[in-house]
Amino acid sequence: MDRRFTETPYKSLCARLDCAVPRLSVLDLSPIIEGGDAALAFRNSVDVAQHAEQWGYHRFWLAEHHNLPGSASAATSVVIGHVAGKTKTIRVGAGGIMLPNHAPLVIAEQFGTLESLYPGRIDLGLGRAPGSDQRTARALRRSLGSSDDTFPQDVIELQSYFGVSHPTHVQAIPGAGLSIPLYLLGSSDFSARLAAELGLPFAFASHFAPDYLEVALDLYRSHFQPSPALAQPYVMIGAGVFAAETDAEARRLFSSAQLQFLNLIRGRPGKLPLPVDSIDDHCTPAERAAIDQRTRCSAIGSPETVRRRLRELLEQTHADEIIATAQIFDHAARLRSFEIAAEQFRAI
Repeated sequence: MDRRFTETPYKSLCARLDCAVPRLSVLDLSPIIEGGDAALAFRNSVDVAQHAEQWGYHRFWLAEHHNLPGSASAATSVVIGHVAGKTKTIRVGAGGIMLPNHAPLVIAEQFGTLESLYPGRIDLGLGRAPGSDQRTARALRRSLGSSDDTFPQDVIELQSYFGVSHPTHVQAIPGAGLSIPLYLLGSSDFSARLAAELGLPFAFASHFAPDYLEVALDLYRSHFQPSPALAQPYVMIGAGVFAAETDAEARRLFSSAQLQFLNLIRGRPGKLPLPVDSIDDHCTPAERAAIDQRTRCSAIGSPETVRRRLRELLEQTHADEIIATAQIFDHAARLRSFEIAAEQFRAI
């Protein structure tokens, strides 16, 4: 593959990722709760980011989803700018932008704008999936005339816009010459191989699709090629974190995420529901097994239980960073969950 990004000013990225101690970050889906709206979701996202900054989280990422009643972060770059403007030091970025939905030049301009407004704080994670159902994808896609997967070419094109500009080339203004770290996101071996070939950090979506976690990480590490962006592999894993004072309380908080996933697999996606005492009263054994399988990379319980589970995930994956997400209905309980996670992560 043509790796035309040698002029990209990525020197600072290696320094940012050169850490022996694993990091903890936040992945926010801007959840819209039952009875709430997008405006409330955005206020809550800002509040989580501000507290995460105080608690020592490394970065705060937002995810692109479309046509999902329970997620408000569809215009991801807009929300990133809002959160970055309300925080001071924490890195803010996309986890991720679904590149098939966009022209690479547009994303380069958007994130070039963000980096110009908030220098040294913006990350750009890239996903290959559309982040929606096929009908919505048709409404978003630039072209449906070809079945070819152009994601690798689109990533390289996007990288080129952040390189040193040439008068005869199309330029991203702002964007050209800016140091904006790129991360590849995935839940299979495709993005793992591409991240290894391009020498980019790799984030695995184990918080909802853990099946190929071990395979993908092995492929990424074994095939990694050093690049101007990164000297050695850098792995992030997603994990659900549902922490409370007791295991029972945490399991009840977790039930909102379980119910939301249940509605999704039943083809009725909705807002984040109120928690329930027993998820088994609301699903079949087969549905419960599917929920457990998809959410098995989660830390659910008391502070001690969460610390033990986070340690297990680090030992199993040797990840450089855990990016935690928490679909919790009550905002105060969600904040407390992230606070407990930060405390226990420091104690590991």
